Amino acid sequence: MNTTRHVTALGQSLWLDNLSRSLIRDGTLARLIAEDGVSGITSNPSIFQNALATSPYYTDDLARLKATEPDAERRYEALAIPDVQAACDLLLSVYEASGGQDGYVSLEVAPRWAYDAAQTVAEAQRLAGLVDRRNLLIKVPGTPEGLNAFEALTQLGINVNVTLLFSLAQTEAVFEAYRRGLAARAAAGGDVRRSKAVASLFLSRVDTLVDKQLAAIGTQEALSLRGKTAVAMAKLAYQRYRGFFHGEAFADLAGQGASPQYLLWASSGVKNPDYQDLLYVEPLIGLETINTLPDKTLDALRDHGRPAARLEDGVAEADALFTALAHLGIDLELVGHGLQRDGVELFETAFRKLLQQTG
Repeated sequence: MNTTRHVTALGQSLWLDNLSRSLIRDGTLARLIAEDGVSGITSNPSIFQNALATSPYYTDDLARLKATEPDAERRYEALAIPDVQAACDLLLSVYEASGGQDGYVSLEVAPRWAYDAAQTVAEAQRLAGLVDRRNLLIKVPGTPEGLNAFEALTQLGINVNVTLLFSLAQTEAVFEAYRRGLAARAAAGGDVRRSKAVASLFLSRVDTLVDKQLAAIGTQEALSLRGKTAVAMAKLAYQRYRGFFHGEAFADLAGQGASPQYLLWASSGVKNPDYQDLLYVEPLIGLETINTLPDKTLDALRDHGRPAARLEDGVAEADALFTALAHLGIDLELVGHGLQRDGVELFETAFRKLLQQTG
């Protein structure tokens, strides 16, 4: 068993944090699915921006679209949606074999609607109809307005990847929105057994910001805590996941066949070159979780990863770390709010550049 297959045998799904027409056309994606057990794909405006800039397979279609489609966003969709459909088709056997628990491809609602619940719902419905694949997840940001949209979409039976989560409070709010949406769907006579959602908790960006704050404090205690916050947050989030979805709060819906909202570790490529390249992978392997990996991190896992089920190790230490950070005056919920706002802005910037590329 190779290293990546060992991870999946331990109960964690590995999704690729990349999508491009080159990956599809040259057989790389099919090979990753067959050999490494990659069982999902995430995309975002930055990923599609890079795909259009680097892959030669868009040139002819883009030239045709420029002559026939006056709207830049519709041109982008006409390029991206066939890629999403092709990836969904490649992963359909995974979806079917898992009973709908795995094998998904994520496509994001335009970031400019991050603070508009009604428009997010409308755009999610429109994109889901255009892609028309059972194993599609529509990405919706975890802003307060995004959570309202997520709840409504869950009630409608549209499957969602809630993205841009950076704190425990944000993550718990997502779980509650999912429960409310499913409960409303069930009350209206809908079938909750086919509903699927994931909660994408971003990791490396948390360490980047908290590390700066610790460096500014500058004490020996503060400096000793650098590079530890994100992993601790993920471990504590998983404990909350276990308590919520395998406890009383979700028991009634579970009895109706509803699935938990799995945690997805996002931003799992290290940004600090001084940190071990699998910092956000090896400590966070556990049941009912997903890690979405950039190509470089997937290569590192395949090359020298040491998989073991460590996600529930060190929970007391994670709690102690959060206490120590609070004692130092670091407000992790404030960190989360700031990072979420910045994340929306970064995706908006990438989306504008993406539309310029199709202009």
